Amino acid sequence: MEQSLQQEIVVGAAPERIYQALLDSARFSDFTGGAPATIASEPGGAFSCFNGMITGRNVELVPNRRIVQAWRAGNWPEGLYSIVRFELEPQGSETKLTLHHAAFPEGAAEHLAGGWHKMYWEPLKKYLG
Repeated sequence: MEQSLQQEIVVGAAPERIYQALLDSARFSDFTGGAPATIASEPGGAFSCFNGMITGRNVELVPNRRIVQAWRAGNWPEGLYSIVRFELEPQGSETKLTLHHAAFPEGAAEHLAGGWHKMYWEPLKKYLG
């Protein structure tokens, strides 16, 4: 059975600012506390963040609306990628960000669910707040 999780958060910033924070190397590094990140911001471009712990490729980019990535953690079995989708929906001066993360290794859901909050959502809200 495929493993997946979905999370929704509301960020007090426009979709453009969130999109840029997730796809710009310097901004990503800034909001995640200075961890080195290299992110190509075009479809098919590779990314590496958190000192190479997370790597992958951009599968689909719809500016300021959607980011789809083939995404993997460094401790997963070789060649195993999951699919991460960020959907950005403006809501007045805020943005509803919906994450859908699918096809990750069995048993990883709890760790990933907590990791998204700790490593992405909490620092992103502080950075853009």
